[in-house]
Amino acid sequence: MSLAPRLDIRQSQSLVMTPQLQQAIKLLALSNLEIEGFIAEEVERNPLLEASAAEDSDAPDREPVAEVRDERVAADELVSGTGAGDEPTLDVDYATESHQQDSVADGGSGMDGALSMTGASAGGAGGEDGPDLDAFADTSLSLADHLLAQAGPAIPREDAFIAAHLIDQIDEAGYLTVSLLDIANRLGVPLVRVERVLATIQTFDPTGVGARDLSECLALQAKEADRYDPCMARLIDNLDLLARGELTRLKRMCDVDDEDMADMIRELRGYDPKPGCRYGGEPAQSVTPDLFVARTKAGWAIEINATTLPRVLVNRSYYTELSGGQQDKASKAWLSDCLASANWLVKALDQRQRTIIKVATEIVKQQEAFFLKGVAHLRPLTLRQVADAIEMHESTVSRVTSNKYLSCARGLYELKYFFTSAIQSADGGEAVSAQAVKSAIRALIDTEGAKILSDDTLVELLNGKGFDIARRTVAKYREALGIGSSVQRRRAKALEGVR
Repeated sequence: MSLAPRLDIRQSQSLVMTPQLQQAIKLLALSNLEIEGFIAEEVERNPLLEASAAEDSDAPDREPVAEVRDERVAADELVSGTGAGDEPTLDVDYATESHQQDSVADGGSGMDGALSMTGASAGGAGGEDGPDLDAFADTSLSLADHLLAQAGPAIPREDAFIAAHLIDQIDEAGYLTVSLLDIANRLGVPLVRVERVLATIQTFDPTGVGARDLSECLALQAKEADRYDPCMARLIDNLDLLARGELTRLKRMCDVDDEDMADMIRELRGYDPKPGCRYGGEPAQSVTPDLFVARTKAGWAIEINATTLPRVLVNRSYYTELSGGQQDKASKAWLSDCLASANWLVKALDQRQRTIIKVATEIVKQQEAFFLKGVAHLRPLTLRQVADAIEMHESTVSRVTSNKYLSCARGLYELKYFFTSAIQSADGGEAVSAQAVKSAIRALIDTEGAKILSDDTLVELLNGKGFDIARRTVAKYREALGIGSSVQRRRAKALEGVR
């Protein structure tokens, strides 16, 4: 074999991820609200872009994005079209027509008003139709600010820095999370001085703040209510026995009868185990749906929530005005880049919406029984099944279903909710989803009454319903639902009986 240098020509194919293709892939994983922020940044950066709300559109036609008809038309028939230009696609063919329409949240007629109630919840505010419940939450004053305001007149000036440090170490629930010895060493002051300042802080509102554990928190509230007698003190010191339901032992330790023990437990139930939670903290953020699904006469209507997705337009008249004037080579190149970027963004957003609609359409097809009859009829579904049905890559379906929520007559659900593992049927029939099994477990436990059902009993009852499931799986699903074991539920029933 000759080792002499030579020149060869070879032809090969490779996938090149251009920056625009990478950005388009990232857009798929963003929710509508995140897309809104991205569009705002692009409009600020690019003078040729304009963003307007969907309500400002002068398009005369108002129609839903896609409908899943009862005849089970193919997904590629619902979203038809061919690629435009030489831009790379993301597993979907998109047409050149506009992809703008009114959302159900706008009160449009696309779905015959079928989702009027879900549209009101999209923005998290009632507007003229009802009160804004978030307005009732007072989060203007944090717990630390509330405590510092009380510390001003109550703490001596020379101990103000100790009080400020202690308050800074109190968490949102109102508990002191650092040992007093560490604070004393850190500040270089005697421990007794820190303890004296903490004792003053523990007299502040809300009662129980500054406690180092649950027992101390309840004890502070009992002292405030003038109920901290020796019997209550022993009960608070043995909360672990109360949690285990060992009432006979507690009555013997506290030297009380059944009536006094029941009265003491009722008193404890009236105390606040997390007194700091009533102040400050971040307000709960409402979930805004990205899609609306409603039943219509023709089948199922699926629509993008346009209220959270501004319409992006390219101002070509402004481009003509700028390009017609005198400009140097750099300005001309910058203007061309702005136009190309604006055209790409419009195309990428249109492609994103069509891809989301295409995936959601297939999900509704696969899970139609859920939308008609409820969670008990949720079918096992995987990303690969949807990807194969709509001829996309599995990773594309995963990105589309991330951080996106679907609103239907049954409530608000994350798109990932519809993908569940399969549980084989005991009679050899069709497999059921894990969510359906969880729903059956919750229903059985909710109706168990005084006879607490063990995991073994749940397995037998589920087998009778046609679910072939093991005991360890029942325990795993029960824990995932936040339901205690039969022993824990039996103790809770016993404690409820002493109310």
